[in-house]
Amino acid sequence: MDARLDYFADPGAAKALKHLMSAGRVLKESPLPAATQELVALRVSQINGCAACVDMHTKEAAAAGESPVRLNLVAAWREATVFTGAERAALELAERATRIADGAGGVGDEVWARVTRHYDEEQLTALAVLISFMNTANRLNVIARRPAGDDEAGRFH
Repeated sequence: MDARLDYFADPGAAKALKHLMSAGRVLKESPLPAATQELVALRVSQINGCAACVDMHTKEAAAAGESPVRLNLVAAWREATVFTGAERAALELAERATRIADGAGGVGDEVWARVTRHYDEEQLTALAVLISFMNTANRLNVIARRPAGDDEAGRFH
């Protein structure tokens, strides 16, 4: 299966995506814990049905030492006991911010209050940008129907 589009074949799109990818690398350096970043990226990608990003973030998280149990339970985080309170708050924010159009009510004050108990302003900003970044990346990959399965951890570092 080949992708419908090769964004890097178009000079304008390639230039824009290089800037987008640079932004993604900057997020990796933020004070938001790396494990939280990968869990959030994985959950947003699951919600959006982005197979390529699910593949990438599962492998990135595993390479960084994340356990298979936690990776397998991200989709069912509400019922799983393996996530910290901070991770649960970040996953809830990720779901609410991703499902804006699904009638989920967006990011309510209760959700925001829960996440602010665990993260400082710099981390909250990184979390909000990461969620938005992942939604953008997911949509680009879903439109192009980028196939999954052949990603290698560390490819974009």
